[in-house]
Amino acid sequence: MEKSVTDETRPVVGQRFRGFLPVVVDVETAGFNSQTDALLEIAAIPIVYDAEGKFVPGEAHHAHINPFEGANLDRRSLDFIGVDPFNPMRMAMAEDEKSALKRIFKSVNEVRRQQNCTHAVLVGHNAHFDLGFVQAAIARTGTKNQNPFHSFSVFDTVTLSAVMFGQTVLAKSCIQAGIEFDGKEAHSALYDTQKTAELFCYILNKLGPHLLDTLVADQ
Repeated sequence: MEKSVTDETRPVVGQRFRGFLPVVVDVETAGFNSQTDALLEIAAIPIVYDAEGKFVPGEAHHAHINPFEGANLDRRSLDFIGVDPFNPMRMAMAEDEKSALKRIFKSVNEVRRQQNCTHAVLVGHNAHFDLGFVQAAIARTGTKNQNPFHSFSVFDTVTLSAVMFGQTVLAKSCIQAGIEFDGKEAHSALYDTQKTAELFCYILNKLGPHLLDTLVADQ
């Protein structure tokens, strides 16, 4: 009888990254200043192993967020990402920052515990941009105790893509990896997170054990 992918023998990520759980995060914002500009959308996807020991994206968690009180809304940024914060349909499903963060943090922490990890580490394409907005929102909402993420360590797919493909643009890196990328869907936090997660897993699965074995053999 074949074992299911939920079998207890499935490897856990806590054994791989010094107790860190990689979680791919992307934010959409109304500007570049994390202290003053609105956080409008966030998505997070934990990275886990499948039954064959390959890295795969886990369950996605996503939220549309109402601008915090007094937030700056830069019109050029809104036009670029194609978001109208006051669109009635968007407002009907949007959450306040605190409830959105607590919901997503709770889900990430559940996976972190399942994977025997002590912290989550944010994975992103230009990861410190995303981490800065997440940390600013945490400070505004008083959700520090729920925050699963390491305060400064990140895994950045810009660096990994530059090393592997000679590319730094997400769309071009995905194309190099054979991952379909629809430019019309870009600048949606959920879509960009999904594609970054696929790219990160591709790089890990290609380079991880093989590169480490080669380095050890060469010593």
